[in-house]
Amino acid sequence: MGRRVTIDDLAEAAGVSVSTVDRVLTGRAKVRPKTAERVLAAAEAIGFYAAPILRERLETVQPVHRLGVLLQQSSRTFYRMLAEALSEAAAGDPGLGLDIAHMDDLSPEAVAARMMEMGSNVQALAVVSAEHPRITEAIEKLASKGVRTVALISALTAPSGVAYVGLDAWKVGRTAGWACARLARTPGRLGILVGNHRYRCQELNESGFRSYLREHAPSFTVLEPLTTFEDRVVAREQTERLLAAEPDLAGLYVAGGGITGALAAVRDAARESLVVVGYERMPTTTTGLLDGTLDFVIAHPLQRLATECLEALLQCAQDPNYRPNDRVVPFELVTSESL
Repeated sequence: MGRRVTIDDLAEAAGVSVSTVDRVLTGRAKVRPKTAERVLAAAEAIGFYAAPILRERLETVQPVHRLGVLLQQSSRTFYRMLAEALSEAAAGDPGLGLDIAHMDDLSPEAVAARMMEMGSNVQALAVVSAEHPRITEAIEKLASKGVRTVALISALTAPSGVAYVGLDAWKVGRTAGWACARLARTPGRLGILVGNHRYRCQELNESGFRSYLREHAPSFTVLEPLTTFEDRVVAREQTERLLAAEPDLAGLYVAGGGITGALAAVRDAARESLVVVGYERMPTTTTGLLDGTLDFVIAHPLQRLATECLEALLQCAQDPNYRPNDRVVPFELVTSESL
């Protein structure tokens, strides 16, 4: 007769402590759902005698609140980093279940369809989206079913109300204007790249940028913005065209997605006098700061953003009739000397 499998054996197989196995077995304290699932899988794999009890306990630790977050393309480093921050923020709460999905197709129709799909399985939904009637329609349909929407990073509007979690985009734009005016060697023409004007945050970025320069540095001329459609290839092409058309360009503000492509074009052009202001602290922008291609970065504090997003979602899940207040988080400023 083989040796009976013990709790010590189960703990080793599951990669957890004996006390964690005990908590799953007895239910005396909460355990994260993923941990309980790992213990159950190990118990069934090694033939642990109390596997049926573990399965029963697993059912009792299912999330109390199921929340969803729809982010943009997983191919973009920033959204992978944000997904990690959200997962980390949710991991400490065993009563919270978080579904995170990325969207490759950012057309309003596709985003609205994904919202309705995920909204059928969660109690509250956060989404990064451009403003569009299709999106408003999806928000209202979900609200009628008791599922509230939180606008993450870029504000959205709808008759039922949408809480916003993100930066003060107006101040971000004015800060970018301040940086260009202070860092440029001489006044001149300034270019702007935006992903899509339907993103309220980017529209406000541009407005704030122009506002600061109009007020404090009127000798600069701000060109009409170029659209990148949140794509690095398009951003590179647009930047190359801009640099070719404007040999004396004094500065470039990358206010939307595609900064990797924009920096590649600037790097190839080797314009030492060009001031470049961009978004987010990630490997691409860190490299740009260190090699001098990028001068100034305005970044979301990812852990704070994730925490505020989950708190807003929880409020919505707990009371679908309650509209949480907007949560404006402070942005971070990064230069080569602050890395």
